[in-house]
Amino acid sequence: MLNPIWLKTFATVAACHSFTEAGRQLDLTQSSVSEHIRRLEQSVGRRLFVRDTHSLAMTPDGEAMLAHASVILQALARAESQFRAPRLKGRVRLGSSDDVALGPLPTVLAAFRDAHPDVELEITIGMTGKLYELLDAGSIDLLVGKRRLGDRRGVPLFTGRLEWLARAGTLVDLSQPLPLILVAEPSVTRAVVLDALAEAGFSWQLVCTSSSHSGCIAAARGGLGITVRPQYLAARGLTPPLNAASLPTLPSVEFIALAAKRLSRPAGTLLQLLHDSDLRGSWIGE
Repeated sequence: MLNPIWLKTFATVAACHSFTEAGRQLDLTQSSVSEHIRRLEQSVGRRLFVRDTHSLAMTPDGEAMLAHASVILQALARAESQFRAPRLKGRVRLGSSDDVALGPLPTVLAAFRDAHPDVELEITIGMTGKLYELLDAGSIDLLVGKRRLGDRRGVPLFTGRLEWLARAGTLVDLSQPLPLILVAEPSVTRAVVLDALAEAGFSWQLVCTSSSHSGCIAAARGGLGITVRPQYLAARGLTPPLNAASLPTLPSVEFIALAAKRLSRPAGTLLQLLHDSDLRGSWIGE
């Protein structure tokens, strides 16, 4: 059995290359340090250190044990920290754009729920532009979505380049206005796409407007026209048009977490979790 006390002593000796210094740091006698190492070596049946009166070095087995010890001690520290802290209670009102909600958000919410089961989550899914309005009105505590044009608030999470998508095999007729499928106002994506088309001098026609990205994907699957989605968020049944290289290059959009001015402890904890998580991941959204 790998006693965590022995592992801590072993890791300290490995870090300072001295039984004496390890004893000083751990407030142990040198004989206690030696006993911890002896019992750990006995437990695993391997020599972990080669030592004489002048030097101390780890064996290959010692190097391997150090890697395991680091993981075990870090896990123990996290567990102790969680259970020493008072359990979080309260409610978090989170707003999320539907593209994030269909992709990486459930994983983050599951981790938050596992760590803080007494916190109630109230989730609002909508266009980022609408979520900004709800946040400014005090109706939600946090939002996760695209950064609004000209707005510098928020904690950056990741960046994704927009790409054109259509039903597989689509060849866009460039002699005609581009048949666009876009989300309704207020929408960060819509504003970015229309600005890019205007700058490139392309004419366009809105053939379908939806209140959600899911609706846009459904319309594009039906062959109504072309839509856009961040590249990291694939959409089943859709691919870039065959002549996508002839279409205007779309810019990247920045995804952020934005919090209310006064944030409760549960909401602040979720904000930190969002910031620490890799929301890009390797998932494929609907």
